Amino acid sequence: MITSFLRYIKSIQFLKAVLVALAMTIPVFISIYFFDSMDIGFSIALGAILSLPADINGSLKHKFYGILASIILAFTITLMVGYFSSYLLLIIPILIILVFSVSYISVFGFRASLISLAGLLALVLAFAYDSNEVSLLQHALFIALGGFWYLFLTLSTQLIFPKVQTDFLFFTLIEKTAGFIKLRGELLVEKEDRTLLLEKSFKLQIDINELHETLREVILERRTNAGFSNRIRRQQLIFSKLMEVYELAISNPINYKKFDVLYKDHPEKIDEFKVLIFEISERLLHISKVILKEEKLSFANNFKILLKKIENQIDLFELQVGLPESREDVILLLNYKTYQEKQIQNLNDIVRILSKYSKNDKIRGIKNAEQFITPQDYDLKKLRANFSIKSPIFRHSLRLTLTTLIGFIVGHIIELQQSYWILLTIIVIMRPSYSLTKERTKNRVIGTIIGALVGVAIVLITQNTIIYAIIAVISLIIGFSLVKQNYRNGAAFITLYVIFMYAIIYPNVLEVIQFRVFDTLIGALLAYAANHLFWPAWEARNMKDFLKESTNSFSNLLNEINIYYHKKGETSINYRLARKEAFLKVGNLNAAYQRFVQEPKSKQENSAIIYDLVSISNTFLSSLTSLGMFIRSNETGIAPEQFEIYVTNIQTNLKSVIDTTNDKENNNSLNTKELKIAEKNYKKHYKNLSSTRDEEIVKGIPISNEMKVALHETQLVFEQVKWLFNLSESLVKKINKI
Repeated sequence: MITSFLRYIKSIQFLKAVLVALAMTIPVFISIYFFDSMDIGFSIALGAILSLPADINGSLKHKFYGILASIILAFTITLMVGYFSSYLLLIIPILIILVFSVSYISVFGFRASLISLAGLLALVLAFAYDSNEVSLLQHALFIALGGFWYLFLTLSTQLIFPKVQTDFLFFTLIEKTAGFIKLRGELLVEKEDRTLLLEKSFKLQIDINELHETLREVILERRTNAGFSNRIRRQQLIFSKLMEVYELAISNPINYKKFDVLYKDHPEKIDEFKVLIFEISERLLHISKVILKEEKLSFANNFKILLKKIENQIDLFELQVGLPESREDVILLLNYKTYQEKQIQNLNDIVRILSKYSKNDKIRGIKNAEQFITPQDYDLKKLRANFSIKSPIFRHSLRLTLTTLIGFIVGHIIELQQSYWILLTIIVIMRPSYSLTKERTKNRVIGTIIGALVGVAIVLITQNTIIYAIIAVISLIIGFSLVKQNYRNGAAFITLYVIFMYAIIYPNVLEVIQFRVFDTLIGALLAYAANHLFWPAWEARNMKDFLKESTNSFSNLLNEINIYYHKKGETSINYRLARKEAFLKVGNLNAAYQRFVQEPKSKQENSAIIYDLVSISNTFLSSLTSLGMFIRSNETGIAPEQFEIYVTNIQTNLKSVIDTTNDKENNNSLNTKELKIAEKNYKKHYKNLSSTRDEEIVKGIPISNEMKVALHETQLVFEQVKWLFNLSESLVKKINKI
């Protein structure tokens, strides 16, 4: 409990919430103390809170420009809406144009969508302007001042405490990577149904990919601005090691069904691997706690003992089954053991870096590192390209505009006390996808009701305005720190903040609570209904696009692996970029699937087939990265002709999948005759090697390094390309059913 609380107050979310509280309360107190009015302070506080959405984890430069764009947008919209708000015939067309155009800038990506949110919030809150002491122009200028005030606070904090953001990002990444590795261990021993574990794995991959993107941006920007300091070198090296850990976890060289059959009578062999994998996961968790200064770095581990147990089990298996019957299975187990040894080596490397055992001159920067940052595309051509009913953002902009207009008219007709709360609820809840809107609607309503009930209870107990002010500030900090992690609880505390801020100003606070709940319910109902009725963006329609992108990334990565197998040497930039792209695209596919399964059952078209396609795509990525990892990490000979034949036919299948998703006629045909010959030659070559080794055993000749390399390479590369081909065929069959 204490650890969780300490971790909470060390989090980036808590730090941002404290900044927001300072940015809002200081101007209000100064305004009251010096001007005997809170109007000026309220306007500045409003500007601070409108800058908050653009303050997301990432580079200082992107954060600066994001908040600056929010300030400009908030100032302009406040002035425009405030000036025309009393002219009903003018404000309606202005409202339509502004809501659509501001929400439409989300086409430029995630950061742009948050700037858009800031603009939409400014639009709604412009209706709240009602002051005799501050003119509209002054109100807008004070909002801009509040934005710059918050910008100053957040940039100063990041410059004064540069470790806070990076350390917490590393902690979160390592914790989630440890969870992902543990899931791999659970998948290994699960025999009945792996569906639930696979879905958990999909969700973790989404989070891990996002953290990778953010950390790349943060570390590389600091390297550019501050030079290649010792700390930045260590951060970059730790990050590269974590990427290797994740790649090894992804590149699981196991066909689970095959393992289930092969080791059905020898489950103890697999159990020992599970124990080792869990130990690796625990060691990663320890490292995450060291970074957050919750534990001191410990070198104690029992990896050697666990590896020795696995070796003994493999030797015992070889004796029980006998040679040559056990050779293929033993090679699979030895290869899997090698993967775990590489994970252990990566962990040991991270420990050495953390303990400063790694010398500076051995830490090298990533060549062409900037290429690994996913660029933000702000080309204006995207506005024209997405100006179509087929675009999810275009449909969302239309939907949001119409819903906001209905909310505005409803509030105007029934003359509610604070009718703009309806619009505020709509803006905050509505998202391009149905599943996100549904989830936020539920959490918003529940959170608001909980906050209102708690608020009523406190008001009935005391009418002390000092207590109200204390509760408001505390609720503000807790609410904003929780809103991303737990939207329901965050909404409850933000509701408490709003209630007690109004309680300080207005004597009839119970009426305020009543209208707050009523307006929220109306806004939530409108938002939820709109996602059903107005140009709904059901995820089933978009799944083919995500499948196409992931399949295209597989094709590129397979091509790079093929090139590397022939050329050997250092891993090229193109190879690493292709690998990164494959991870991201499969992460996007997993995210789309998570949204898909939260939609109404009636809208989940081809759900069983889509699940199979997502599972196959994840397995394909695992097998593909496993193939690349083996070729890069082991001695290999000249790439055989049969390898080329398999690669060509896998690429043919991948192209068929891409053509089908593009609604093109599939004219790609496999060369089945060549495939049969390639399979026969692979088996023949392995059989010859195996026979030669059997003769050596009879003569008492110990196995040479060349023989070991040849046996492992032939068996494992053949198994992987054959498995990849089977998976590519499954992709073709499944995609044709949609």
